[in-house]
Amino acid sequence: MSPTELRENIAALGPWFHNIDVRGIWTAPDHFLGDYPGDKFRRFATALPDDLHGKTVLDIGCNAGFYSMEMKRRGAAYVLGIDSDDHYLRQAEFVAEALGYSDIEFGKLSVYDIATLGRRFDLVIFMGVFYHLRHPLLALDLIREHVADDLLVFQSLTRGSAQVAAVKDDYDFNEPDDFDEPGYPKLHFIEHKFADDWTNWWVPNRAASEAMLRSAGFRIEAGPTDEVYVCRIADTPYAGWGPNAGAVYPARGSRK
Repeated sequence: MSPTELRENIAALGPWFHNIDVRGIWTAPDHFLGDYPGDKFRRFATALPDDLHGKTVLDIGCNAGFYSMEMKRRGAAYVLGIDSDDHYLRQAEFVAEALGYSDIEFGKLSVYDIATLGRRFDLVIFMGVFYHLRHPLLALDLIREHVADDLLVFQSLTRGSAQVAAVKDDYDFNEPDDFDEPGYPKLHFIEHKFADDWTNWWVPNRAASEAMLRSAGFRIEAGPTDEVYVCRIADTPYAGWGPNAGAVYPARGSRK
């Protein structure tokens, strides 16, 4: 494909949210965040294994496939990128082919249906998706229950206080002031739009991101940059409490 054909194809597949260098041509040269998500990745890249040879990777909400391809560069044996948006998947397939990563698999799948994959992955990437979900804790529960086998890389937009208050084992009904502490875990609900986007539903503060990860059975091992956490699977803390303590969601059919 000539540079002219490459530019024409990139333009035809726009607009792009991932600004990716495709053989010297950027997919979103006027991106409001510049080299995104490359700049973000470089701030936490050293917190991930340099060598992923023999490892499997699931990239949930892969968009145009930036992280899928970065994991393939590190030698991952198998990479699957999933997204619910056909537009992003077409972009991801085009970029992967153009950059020589045609062995990356991309597919249309909701995070709520990941049980239908029927397998676990050494590394799960779950970045930039959490705040777009109406049921964010359910998504974390499903990831822990069905697909995460070792590492999770998590990122969410956050707002509110960056303080993290100590979490009590129990809260007294007659002491409501606990919930007014700046560092108490809070999810901010967006009824209409945030940044002109109706798919933004919940924005956690830092304490909520950390508490929800722990609640779903992930141990935070590193927070290499703002909003990003590298976690390992751990025991699900409330697994023995009853049927409503984990992911309460039926698998729907099988993956096509």
